[in-house]
Amino acid sequence: MMRVLFVCLGNICRSPMAEGLFRELVTRKGLDELIEIDSAGTHGYHIGEPPDERACRTMAGQRTRDPQGTR
Repeated sequence: MMRVLFVCLGNICRSPMAEGLFRELVTRKGLDELIEIDSAGTHGYHIGEPPDERACRTMAGQRTRDPQGTR
């Protein structure tokens, strides 16, 4: 199994968006069982918080998974 980890500072914008986009691509290619995807932050001050509202609005305009399900 291949593992992919997207990392940004707080894990509320960039990394959850990247995780959601990549997850969608992996699913479309039928590779769900071969690739494990996650996101993380380098600092823990946003632990337990949902992804940033702006990130969710941006992702809603794309045909991808909602970043609310990431993190």
